[in-house]
Amino acid sequence: MLIANNIHKSYGKLEILKGVDLHVKKGEVVSIVGASGAGKSTLLHIVGTLDNADNGSLILDGIDVSKLKSNSLSSFRNQKIGFIFQFHHLLPEFTALENVCIPAFIANKSKAEAEKYATELLELLGLSHRLNHKPSELSGGEQQRVAVARALINQPAILLADEPSGNLDSTNAKELHRLFFDLRDRFNQTIIVVTHNEELAGMADRELMMKDGKIVYSKETAKL
Repeated sequence: MLIANNIHKSYGKLEILKGVDLHVKKGEVVSIVGASGAGKSTLLHIVGTLDNADNGSLILDGIDVSKLKSNSLSSFRNQKIGFIFQFHHLLPEFTALENVCIPAFIANKSKAEAEKYATELLELLGLSHRLNHKPSELSGGEQQRVAVARALINQPAILLADEPSGNLDSTNAKELHRLFFDLRDRFNQTIIVVTHNEELAGMADRELMMKDGKIVYSKETAKL
């Protein structure tokens, strides 16, 4: 599903990523942990094509991302990658249903098709009674579930989550953690999660630790 080889990234003279290799299988849940500044979010942004590596290769769902031009890359990102962030980034003037539909509209799906699947996702996530509520009328946990539905609306090849439970209380955080594995079981969804939450990291199929711009430890490797 994902093959990232020898990924390097610097900002000016500051070297953030120093030759990272990351291979993820379809349906796998991988957590990435490490101290602040280790390069976790930078790696996630490069995998998500939000940023470009200085060197290295990235193949996602069989596509060599480095060969895509700007317009093609935007379309690829919209259709193949779902993002979940610590802060939900919901548009305040739109309802939950409308927020979920936005990526589908960008992908030129019809209003009827987008709203049908968005409704199904929100119902799956326990938000059938919140379809027409705006973000200000939702709890933090509900807003994050809307963000999850929005990330899934185009049935992405991979779901990338950056500190997804960092802004939630412990109860909502646990519900979100369980949700990731429900999604994997239901949709065979591939998920990479950057987190400081030890409980979530330990639930993943593989836990990777980053330090000083490199992956220095793999929980799965340690078991072999």
